[in-house]
Amino acid sequence: MFAVEPASAQSVGESFCDTDMATTIKNLFTLIQFGGPLVGGVVALGATVALPLFRRADTKKELKSMRAQAVIWGVIAAPLGTTILQFLLTSVVAGGSSCSF
Repeated sequence: MFAVEPASAQSVGESFCDTDMATTIKNLFTLIQFGGPLVGGVVALGATVALPLFRRADTKKELKSMRAQAVIWGVIAAPLGTTILQFLLTSVVAGGSSCSF
């Protein structure tokens, strides 16, 4: 009976990979990895294109700030956040290390 317990505990990770929760997590990773840089790039490009259209210095300063924030959050923070979430899932969640997030 004691030999059965560890064997059944090892199958928890493999069965977790087949659940809807694991599929949702994989889809969330895909959304963050590709959606974050895409939205950030579009906002940064839009701010760059709109910059010459405005004459006021304070509006240009706001557009430059918006462009910098879009690059920081879209290109740097979104992929880094995905890496941190992936590390937490493989290290903390039971059965998470069996899946390829």
